[in-house]
Amino acid sequence: MERLKKLIRDIPDFPKEGIIFKDITTLLSDKRAFARAIDTLANRYIDRKIDLVVGIESRGFVIGAALAYRLGAGVILVRKPGKLPYKTHKTVYELEYGTDQLEIHEDAISPGQNVLIADDLIATGGTVKASIDLVKKLKGNIVECAFLVELEFLKGREKLNGYPVYSLLKF
Repeated sequence: MERLKKLIRDIPDFPKEGIIFKDITTLLSDKRAFARAIDTLANRYIDRKIDLVVGIESRGFVIGAALAYRLGAGVILVRKPGKLPYKTHKTVYELEYGTDQLEIHEDAISPGQNVLIADDLIATGGTVKASIDLVKKLKGNIVECAFLVELEFLKGREKLNGYPVYSLLKF
């Protein structure tokens, strides 16, 4: 895992001054590292009967789709408003500097389906908490929330009301 961590590039002052952005594109572009990361995550869920993997816009689409493929599951996209073509459910969530919104197709999940929520990174937890709310609205059974990276110092998992969280790499 240390090799994978070393492939993640720090970008200072992005997207604004004082932030150190964890750039996973350097890990994704390394075919062996990307395969190892996805295989390691997938192996955690291989026997958990995952029906759907929810990928959160936008880097979560990469992680979610790869996991869904490996698990033989479907993939569902949670997107910013106005990006999904069919009827949607929407949720509003708090950011450090305001609010944002996410949407899911209203027919994306059937009640009782086992859902894995996947994203590239958990920081403050607002985006994944909003995604949890959308999955719950559709009565999906959340098995776990899986992340490639966790920024532990931001304590994002504390916002997730006891939902299980797994992060492959922690900073």
